[in-house]
Amino acid sequence: MTWVEACKVVDLDEDEAYKLEVQPPVAIFNVDGEFYATDDMCTHGESSLSEGYLEDGQIECIFHFARFCVRTGVAQCLPATVDLRTYATKVEDDQVWVDLPDDHSTAPVDA
Repeated sequence: MTWVEACKVVDLDEDEAYKLEVQPPVAIFNVDGEFYATDDMCTHGESSLSEGYLEDGQIECIFHFARFCVRTGVAQCLPATVDLRTYATKVEDDQVWVDLPDDHSTAPVDA
């Protein structure tokens, strides 16, 4: 596991998401001033959850409206049946950090 700088606290307003450009990508969420991290890709289809709708601690996929709890990664409704992977977060010196496993590449992602 490796702690990676994700974003500044001030750059992620409450009820907003940020996509951490690692491989595979990770979504960072600000829910009531607490920061959570999950896989960015919806488990139902190829859709970035950081582009979805965040409300009441749940992220909704913009394509097929699957919802997940950002705190636990648990799928909340169909069509999603597979939970998201979650990652530990911490805040130090006004910076949000995410603890990524060794299977994530932090090398720059090609645009």
